[in-house]
Amino acid sequence: MKNVFQVDKQLEYLTDERVNPKYNTKQVILITLLGFLLRLTSINELNRYIKACEFNNIFVPGAELPKVDSIRNTLKKIDLEGLRRTNNFIVKKAIRNKVFEDGTIEDRVVAGIDGTQILDSKKKKCSSCLTMNKRGVEHYIHKL
Repeated sequence: MKNVFQVDKQLEYLTDERVNPKYNTKQVILITLLGFLLRLTSINELNRYIKACEFNNIFVPGAELPKVDSIRNTLKKIDLEGLRRTNNFIVKKAIRNKVFEDGTIEDRVVAGIDGTQILDSKKKKCSSCLTMNKRGVEHYIHKL
């Protein structure tokens, strides 16, 4: 990810509309990306990983990692155009590297990212939430 797709460099270009943020956008998005890669079911689960110091060996020793409120605020205010540019860069690089040479549909690359349960809670719910029973515990999943 770092050497070929330059993800760390691409994350430097991401911005959001927060005023005087404690954590920069790159830090927050990198933690969120790790949550996706680990298939964590919610931001709250991601927060439990952060509190348990599961990511400490990935970052510079002593670095303070963003908390769940900072993650939510950043994701609400992130510049979507920056995310699109980052995505386009990665897809174009993958095409140049012939990653999808035989995996295209009419010369278009298709990729699916499952983010359907990103807003999952055991306590909070609204009228738009679906209810799911996971291992005997009721979860409320907000569908966007």
